[in-house]
Amino acid sequence: MSGKGHIQHGWLDTYHTFSFADYYDPRFMGFSHLRVINEDRIKSGKGFGTHPHRNMEILTYVLAGTVAHKDSMGNIEQLNAGEFQIMSAGSGITHSEFNPSQTDELHLYQIWIEPNKMNITPRYAQKAFPDKEGATLILAPEPEGNAFKVYQDMKLWRYQYSIPTKEILKLTENRHYWLQVVRGDMVINETEVSVGDGIAITGETQLSLMIKEKVEFLLFDLV
Repeated sequence: MSGKGHIQHGWLDTYHTFSFADYYDPRFMGFSHLRVINEDRIKSGKGFGTHPHRNMEILTYVLAGTVAHKDSMGNIEQLNAGEFQIMSAGSGITHSEFNPSQTDELHLYQIWIEPNKMNITPRYAQKAFPDKEGATLILAPEPEGNAFKVYQDMKLWRYQYSIPTKEILKLTENRHYWLQVVRGDMVINETEVSVGDGIAITGETQLSLMIKEKVEFLLFDLV
C-alpha cells in the first residue's frame, strides 16, 4: 500500500500517491506506466496558471466543483463534478486550470500515464460517465464502448457500489493492477482500505471485496 504525501500550499491541499514535486517516496516513484495520482482540493478563485506538458496522457476526474480549462489547442471549457477529461500532451501543449467559483472548493483527481507513442498531435476530450453499480470502463487502448482512448497498453475501470455487498473481481495473473479508493471504506483480500488509499496488486487472479458502505474506486489494469 502506498503512502500518501500530504502537501498544504494554502490555496491547494493535495495528496500525492506517488513521488511528486516536494514529496519523495523511493518505494513509489510510480507504478508500471502510472506516474502521477494526485488528489487536489483547490480554494475558490485559485488554480494552476499556464504551464507546459509533453508526452504524457493526463486524465482529470472532478469529484466536486468546476474546473475552468484553457489550453494552447484553443479549448476553453468547463469541467463539472462527475466529468472526466483526457488530454494527450504529445508534441507539446500549455494549459491552465482554475476554480472559477467564488464560494465553492474544487475537488479533483489528476492522473498522469506515460504513453507508448511519443510526439503525437495533442488532443482533448471530456465527458460524463453515468453513475452505475459495478464497473464503468473509462480508458482503453482501442475503441471500446464509451471509453476514452489512451495511448498505452492499459485500461481504467471505475467501480461504484451504493449498498453493502460482497464481490469477486477476476484478474489476469501476468498483469499489474493499481487500486485507488476514491470514496468510502472496504476490505480487499482481508486488508482494510479507506478513502485515499492506493494498493499495488501483482500476481493475483482475483480480488475479494467486502463493501461496508457507499464506495467508489478506480482500478488500473496495466502491463
